[in-house]
Amino acid sequence: MIQTTGELNLPDAQATHELGCYLGKTLAAGTVLLLTGELGAGKTALVQGIGEGLGIQDSLESPTFTLLNEYDSGRVPLYHLDLYRLTPAEVTELYLEGYWDGTEAPLGIMAIEWCDRLPYRPKTYLSLTLTHTKTGRHLAWETIGNLPSNPFPLPVPPFQGG
Repeated sequence: MIQTTGELNLPDAQATHELGCYLGKTLAAGTVLLLTGELGAGKTALVQGIGEGLGIQDSLESPTFTLLNEYDSGRVPLYHLDLYRLTPAEVTELYLEGYWDGTEAPLGIMAIEWCDRLPYRPKTYLSLTLTHTKTGRHLAWETIGNLPSNPFPLPVPPFQGG
């Protein structure tokens, strides 16, 4: 199993959005993103940037109450999930494997907020943890398995924000 890790400092919400745009332009269909971070850490801002990078024109909102928002107008589909209000037992009933293995929906990028509610993980995924710092946000990433594409080639481009 291939595993890589890294860290980035993001000075503000704009830099988080810019990182999302970069990921939206570089991630391949079949990529699962597991997003961790406290409320307001930037998970949704990151996914909004991913949508922009994919070329999605629709407004991307957090699916806190709808659980899943599907966007298919970009270069690949984006599936945005928010598991905040669910228990692990309820998550099991969603059959998320059908999205990350392409059996229930076309392969796309699957972004899962509050992934700590997942009672199981895909074999391959990119874990992104956002935290608040005194100077903005901090992102730690970890790839598990053989991702369809390497989202963080070295050196990682800077995300300066506004």
